[in-house]
Amino acid sequence: LVTLAGLPAFDGWSMGSRVPTVGMQAEDFSLIDLEGKSQSLSQYRGKIVLVNFWATWCKPCTTEMPAMQASYDKLRNKGFVVLAINELEDDAKVREHIKQYGHTFPVLMDRDNKVANQFGVFGLPVSVFIDQEGRVQEYLKGGLLTEQKIDETIVRIQKLEPVKAAALR
Repeated sequence: LVTLAGLPAFDGWSMGSRVPTVGMQAEDFSLIDLEGKSQSLSQYRGKIVLVNFWATWCKPCTTEMPAMQASYDKLRNKGFVVLAINELEDDAKVREHIKQYGHTFPVLMDRDNKVANQFGVFGLPVSVFIDQEGRVQEYLKGGLLTEQKIDETIVRIQKLEPVKAAALR
C-alpha cells in the first residue's frame, strides 16, 4: 500500500517506526481504561508519567510489573503515575491478569495499536518516561524495569531544569 505522497499507507497492522526522541514533546493520546473511562496523557501534566506498553503473553512485561507497582505505591502521592497500555488484548483477559497480580495502576486498552504506533513500539515491553512538562525523558525498549531503575530515572527527571520560556521583548 502506498499513498500519493509515496509514503506507506497505514494498513492497521504495520508497527510504528517513529521512536520519540528524548527531549521531544510526547504526542497526546486518549484511551479507555478497564473501568471504561477515557484517560489521556495530557490529564497527567505536572506529574512524571511512566507509559508502559505490555501484553499478558509477554513474560518480560509481566515480570517487571511488580517493580512498577512498588514504585507507583511509593511515589504516586509525590507526582508519579504509571499508565500500563495493553496491546490488542481483550478486556476480560487483561482484567483477570491485573486482578490476579493485584496491580492498582491505570491500565489502558490500545485496541487498534494506535498509541503503540504513535510511540514507535516494536516488540514488548517498551517503557517511556515523560516529564512534568510532557517531554520524553527516557525510552526503554525491552529490558526489565526494576524498582531501582524506575527510582533513579524519576530522580534524574526531577533534577532537570525546566525549560525557560523565551523572554518576550
